[in-house]
Amino acid sequence: MSRIPEDDRDIMEKAMYLPMVLIVLNRDLSVVENSPFKLKKPYLDLIEDTMKEIQKELAEVKQYMKKNKLQVIETKRDDAFTMYMFIYKGYEENHNYFNPRIRNKVQELMEAYLLKKHQSR
Repeated sequence: MSRIPEDDRDIMEKAMYLPMVLIVLNRDLSVVENSPFKLKKPYLDLIEDTMKEIQKELAEVKQYMKKNKLQVIETKRDDAFTMYMFIYKGYEENHNYFNPRIRNKVQELMEAYLLKKHQSR
């Protein structure tokens, strides 16, 4: 049983996932920049705007975590699982995540951010 309230755990998971989303978008940005697209600017703008929004949200997450004494530390990784230590107000909990689940969650977040950007235009 976890001592971490669901809201705080969700924030801690964002601290795990959002940097991964930024890494993927950064790679995609490089691919688009070096691609033979005739009109790159719309793609570049979409990716860059999305990255700015994620960076802003990640800064808010980090600020909340610092204020509330929360930490997320990756402790172990193999082909199938990644283990994180969640430190919640002095308590330590280990959480094991299935790597395909991580990938799916990152993809889900990317889709949500990109669709939100697309719909706001």
